[in-house]
Amino acid sequence: MHALLDLPADQLPIADAVADRLIDVQKVFNGQLDTDLPPVRDLVLHVERYRGKMLRPVLVLVSGMAAHPRAGAVSSSEARGLLTPDHTVVAAVIEMVHMATLVHDDVLDDAQVRRRGATVNNLHGNEAAVMLGDYLLASAYHLCSTLQSNAAALAVARASVVTCAGELLQLHHRQDFSLDEATYFEVVARKTGELIATAAELGAMCSGADQRTQRVLSAFGRDVGIAFQVQDDLLDLLGAESTVGKSVGKDLENGKLTLPVIHALSHAAPEQRGRLLRLLERASGDASHAASNELAQLLQRSGSVAYAKERATAHVHRACDGLAALPDSAAKRTLLAMADAVVGRSY
Repeated sequence: MHALLDLPADQLPIADAVADRLIDVQKVFNGQLDTDLPPVRDLVLHVERYRGKMLRPVLVLVSGMAAHPRAGAVSSSEARGLLTPDHTVVAAVIEMVHMATLVHDDVLDDAQVRRRGATVNNLHGNEAAVMLGDYLLASAYHLCSTLQSNAAALAVARASVVTCAGELLQLHHRQDFSLDEATYFEVVARKTGELIATAAELGAMCSGADQRTQRVLSAFGRDVGIAFQVQDDLLDLLGAESTVGKSVGKDLENGKLTLPVIHALSHAAPEQRGRLLRLLERASGDASHAASNELAQLLQRSGSVAYAKERATAHVHRACDGLAALPDSAAKRTLLAMADAVVGRSY
């Protein structure tokens, strides 16, 4: 967290506590996926390289501290004391589910690069990648079943169902040039927002927070997740692979319309709309991304990229406003900083 966020001194104990607990999260993650089969072990070791910002497990931990009755604790030792073993297990489960979605997404998008390295499907083929994603999901549910209460397992299962439904909805609308903003945000809220919302909600649940607090943090996570995905879509459109660290230009190549394109199509004059449609048709299946680059420039000039950034920022503001229901604490202020960082990231 220190590397990702420029935190003031009062929030450093929160970051220290999270950093310490993430070591335990990784141990639980690795232990759950341990196997005596060398080919499976090699795949698991490879997918562990996908670990990046660890937004979701961090959100479990910081939400857990912000929702705790002793959230006003300020020292590193006090902050560590706010987290239970259940927080560790839940954080590992959420990250495992997330990793599974990344492996499956790379198959759907025919992505070749992830975290500046080759994807599983690139190295080992789609069959191995699909089965590895399933292995991660099965391992996550097995780990979740070790918790004394089944509430977390139910929440993770619900989030997985919603996430898959969002992906299916997006697949249904590939090459759909009439896609509207409402449907786009429905996809985003489900395929990205739901798991992040569940991470924040379960962090509060593991701290014994009441239903109201869990709902507050769930809503915060969902809005952060929506903003995160809009920013991710912008990076896919405008970013360089060397900076983003994964294959870019895949949305247009695969016929997935994102917010800047949807906005431009719905606001363009007939002649301009015709040009946009021709570029979209050329971009689909174009691995050279020549048409995508031309389209990206057009979307920037039209103001549609700026519009998408404004919508992402609006979701961050709504997420932060919702936290007004929680008492002030260093953990709460860390959540606010995390939300602000979502729209400013370049990877």
